[in-house]
Amino acid sequence: MTLKPCHLIPFVLLIFIFLSNSLHGQKRSNSNALNVDDDSKFTTTGSIGLTISNFGTFGDGFAIQAPVDQPSCEYPRGSGIEHLFVGGLWVGGKRDNGTILVTTGARDIPSLRDIAAGFEFTNSDDPNDVVLERSSIIDNPFFDPNAISHQDFISDFTDSNVVVPGTTIRIPQHTPINVSVHLETYAWNFPFADAFVIFNYTIKNDSKERLNDVYISLWADMVVRNTNITPPRVGAPFFQNVANGWLDSLNMAYSYDFDGDPGFTDTGLYIGLKHLGATPQVGDTTYQNKADYNAWLFRDSSDPVLFSPQTDIDSYLKQERPLPPLLIDTVIKGQRGNFMSLITTGPFEKIDPDSSINVVFAIITAGKSGNDPNTSDSFQNRENLFTNAFWAQTAYDGEDRNGNNVLDLGEDLNRDGQIDRYILPTPPNTPRIKVIPAQNKVTVYWDKSAEESIDFISGKKDFEGYKFYRTKLAEDLPGRDFFSSFSLIAEFDSVNGIGLDTGLDFVRLQEPVTFDEVVLNPFTGEEEILFYYYKFENTDLLNGWQYGYSVTAFDGGDPEINLGSLESSKLSNVVRVFPGSPTMETQNAAAPQQKIKVGVYPNPYRAQGTWDGNLERERKLYFFNLPADCEVRIFTLGGDLVNKFEHHGNSYTGDDIRWFEQFSRGDRVFAGGEHAWDLVTQDDQAIASGLYFYTVKDFNTGKIQRGKFLVIK
Repeated sequence: MTLKPCHLIPFVLLIFIFLSNSLHGQKRSNSNALNVDDDSKFTTTGSIGLTISNFGTFGDGFAIQAPVDQPSCEYPRGSGIEHLFVGGLWVGGKRDNGTILVTTGARDIPSLRDIAAGFEFTNSDDPNDVVLERSSIIDNPFFDPNAISHQDFISDFTDSNVVVPGTTIRIPQHTPINVSVHLETYAWNFPFADAFVIFNYTIKNDSKERLNDVYISLWADMVVRNTNITPPRVGAPFFQNVANGWLDSLNMAYSYDFDGDPGFTDTGLYIGLKHLGATPQVGDTTYQNKADYNAWLFRDSSDPVLFSPQTDIDSYLKQERPLPPLLIDTVIKGQRGNFMSLITTGPFEKIDPDSSINVVFAIITAGKSGNDPNTSDSFQNRENLFTNAFWAQTAYDGEDRNGNNVLDLGEDLNRDGQIDRYILPTPPNTPRIKVIPAQNKVTVYWDKSAEESIDFISGKKDFEGYKFYRTKLAEDLPGRDFFSSFSLIAEFDSVNGIGLDTGLDFVRLQEPVTFDEVVLNPFTGEEEILFYYYKFENTDLLNGWQYGYSVTAFDGGDPEINLGSLESSKLSNVVRVFPGSPTMETQNAAAPQQKIKVGVYPNPYRAQGTWDGNLERERKLYFFNLPADCEVRIFTLGGDLVNKFEHHGNSYTGDDIRWFEQFSRGDRVFAGGEHAWDLVTQDDQAIASGLYFYTVKDFNTGKIQRGKFLVIK
């Protein structure tokens, strides 16, 4: 597509962006240890992985790689499809003397490094002032009866500082408004509500002067690319293939991958910024509960309308004067380019000293719906985005079912006389599962906690049954989305005239079993032994291959409110499993007369095998039938040591090679007698074709086994 003149970034600016974006691997940092910037928290419930900070930003700018490669805004989790570089809160207003002030959490930043113009919110210098977590799930380590969602993050920040707390570093171009912000984010793992995160901002005027004509905005540098295909640190080209849109009826701006990774972003194609609602200060008669949209090219100061704001006055104009619909339709919508998005609600008439307002947004992700090309941005492509936006709005509205901000007749479910928000229909609790891999099979156990679930809205125990899922073989390879390949293997439901009426006897154990695991009773605070009541064996599997398993619970729906059956999230208890040989000791105990010999597979190993990645260090072969505790050494024909490693079957998780880091992030379970090796020497060199020898020394018996394998490249 030929871009219109206003979309063409000047060559000099393009070079600048490329150089700047090469710094994306660095994070905002300060040298003084007293500084307590916290951007280490990210959502891990549901399907979206979104980084939250305590200094007014969200997303990590692809900067945080240790101790884990942290998601910026990844959807679905584990897919590598990112939707955001970084975003931030904006607060703008006028003093009584007409002075215009705008504080931004982030604004057209090329990297998360040091302190740059636009980083105007800070945390305090209190070492305890970090992002806090709580959960409404009773067996979650962060369980809190005051939690709103399955995963709440709570942070507080201010714009009152002109120097970064704990340092002598001045914040560039910053004149404080003197507001403080309390942020709570909410995320759920329900399948119908697992693709959005709600941002609940309470903004307080800490100054002695009234703030007038107040606008509240979310700014975001949204970009949708599959990082397994296009690494984010390649510079400007990563950011140039996104297109944008605005849906006035939904108060939602959105972005999507226009032509960057076609076919590789379909399971996570869209990201939206949606205004859900607000509560102005009492007595505000001017505020209208709606949002407006603005956009501009990254750091482009040449266009008279689509200019990048550089001052408080520029920023306030972006909040006050939204883009005209004709300009959105002809210049923004459906055009690729590195556009910044700004969604704004206001003006609020005022915020008096020591008074506050409440503003709520949502970040929404969605996969492509339909077969139209990405570039079309068709209604069909956006259907999942519309559905997820509906559930985000439904969660915010809560008892206010018609969204009129008034508690109408029949809406006060708990009869407390006020609108209760953040209420969703609830499927049964997610079962706790135990997965045990073995030779060519996996056995899954689960408990019966889901059967005691009570739906929040109906107040009934409405458990109906269980569904057993497994991913398809080889869906963990580059360019594929592992978790989108879940297949329903089996379903078991209660005999009550609803559903299939298969009964639960096929999987119910005669007596519950335990593996000496304990859980915390949320009501007594005491530890209890965890018992499993159900068991399912999945056989005829391939050793060494990765399978994902999940057990969900579903209910019978609620005909009174025309709601179909609800199911717990497949991702909330998913486990990645690698079938294979148990330890030598386990096999000897089961068959004492059988001689167990250590081996290698595939043997011969041929480079670029089906399960390998694209890179040299994304290869693997397996040693099998290993003792529980042993050392493996690999040698050339000439007797030179190639590499060595220790194996401990009870704790092995594959962390020592890159394949698992790249294609198997999350909980991994191995059979105990297998250990993968990436065919890289102890000097970090890829091995050549040829015949290799190995020894395996059993630490417990001192016995040594020997063998050989062939590598063909």
